[in-house]
Amino acid sequence: MKTTSLPDFQVHATFQERRRKDVSFLDRVILQLDKPAVQINLEQGGRVQLGDLIMMLNDTAQLVHGVELSKDQTGVTAKVSHLNTTMTVFFNGYTVQIHIKGPSGQVPSVYGLCGNSSQPLNEVRLSEHSASGCETQYEDTANSTINCNDMTERCNLLKEAFFTACHTHIDPQPYATACANTLCKYSAVDSLNCQFLEAYARACSLYSNDTMEGWRSKASCSGGPQAYCQDRFCSAHEFCGENSISGGTRCHCRAIFASTYRSQNTLGDGVVCNKSSLSVTLVGCLLQDKGIHYSDLHLYDNTCRGQMDNVTHMVTLSFDTKINPCGMMIRMNNKSQIINKNGVILETTKEQLADITCPFIIPDIDIDFSVGIKIIGGTNNGSYEYVITGVWNYTLTMKAYTDPGRTQTVTSNTELKLNQKVWYELKTGGLDDKEIALVTHSCFATDDPTANSSLRYDLIINGCANPADQTVTVQSNGEGTYNYFSFNMFQFSGKQGNVYLHCKLNLCLKQNKTCAPSCSPNARTRRAATSEHEDENSAIIIMAWSA
Repeated sequence: MKTTSLPDFQVHATFQERRRKDVSFLDRVILQLDKPAVQINLEQGGRVQLGDLIMMLNDTAQLVHGVELSKDQTGVTAKVSHLNTTMTVFFNGYTVQIHIKGPSGQVPSVYGLCGNSSQPLNEVRLSEHSASGCETQYEDTANSTINCNDMTERCNLLKEAFFTACHTHIDPQPYATACANTLCKYSAVDSLNCQFLEAYARACSLYSNDTMEGWRSKASCSGGPQAYCQDRFCSAHEFCGENSISGGTRCHCRAIFASTYRSQNTLGDGVVCNKSSLSVTLVGCLLQDKGIHYSDLHLYDNTCRGQMDNVTHMVTLSFDTKINPCGMMIRMNNKSQIINKNGVILETTKEQLADITCPFIIPDIDIDFSVGIKIIGGTNNGSYEYVITGVWNYTLTMKAYTDPGRTQTVTSNTELKLNQKVWYELKTGGLDDKEIALVTHSCFATDDPTANSSLRYDLIINGCANPADQTVTVQSNGEGTYNYFSFNMFQFSGKQGNVYLHCKLNLCLKQNKTCAPSCSPNARTRRAATSEHEDENSAIIIMAWSA
């Protein structure tokens, strides 16, 4: 928008989608001065940027290249004057209000979208401010929860008595129409159900001292005029909106940006494999959609945490295989090629959110397909046995085998190969399998004998095979007094010591109930039923191996 009464000054606006791909909202206002050639950006959250400089504003106006800039709880105001003409631009993050006052109160002619609203958009679109493909028409699934009649009735509040004082100055119909057209398609979230009413009330304040008391309570718009999401700054691919999980506001992913990730059911970009380093980048707003805080993410070694970029809000987890492999494990793939594997783990659930796998050999580690791995410790027949005392007294045995029928026992003399499948049987003695079931709750590997080691690789989580490791199978868990599982042997990269396998087990009283964990391949694992004396009958059994 421009006017000949204010030469060398234009107002530009950019629009972008939010929760839907097919609805765009005012996103940024650009004040462009030709002499000098300067752009002042009024952005979301009340941020004002002059070039690369973010300006610190308050309610006392600052003069910047002839433009008075100020900011209060309602939004940002810019004022520019030339001779007897003054233009005031107000932006609250959703609505821009432009008020021009000429000599003797006259309104000068304006050009651009505000000058002739019947112009087609392609005539007023400015290529220098338009992203590539911005003319693309998007479609999105209709929101079946929206009752258009209710929304139209709400928008027609603009025509009711408490706005009567303004009706002679400003026609409420265009506001009501725009309101209904939007809210019949786009959910009334992020304070949007009050924005059209607030915009009309503010426009009315230019013409009348009547404060139109009562409209906010009638429309359930609590509080006074205040910019929504003030001082909440989001990245270019985000917008600020309601936080349905914890209340308040947060940065959400824009619909077009997020559509590719959501269609592929992923939380970020692929793994980047360099000569000796690996990294994976996750999208912060997608993590927040699932209620995940980036600080709860780590690699197999939980000392290797995610880092969030303060501007883009992207979360990166990376490591250098020579300096700190962060728990990286070494396996073989089906092409007999060494692969280095790590994963992004959610600390609260032990769920693996992303896989980090790169097929390359680390030069300073001498390990290949023929490396021999030996079970260490245990009895002469290769088993580990404990006597457990609690509500029930019983023996607990772990034994390894090289065949699915569990006839070929692994002893300390058996040489296993990297990636060789091994079966582990967990068995109790002294219990009645008609009354009690043995439930293997979890099994995980560490690089030291302590279960709380910072380095941890999960094989069984909540009674079910870790879905991130396709070599793991769990059988007969929670069905009787024994169960067994299998996985392919591995070593931790850069670790010269042993690998310790920890298994936590519980006893479950059957009593006409199912003790077996529910392990749906397409759902998160659920905890199995356990005994009311779980703490007294929990046991951890440990086995170790070394390359």
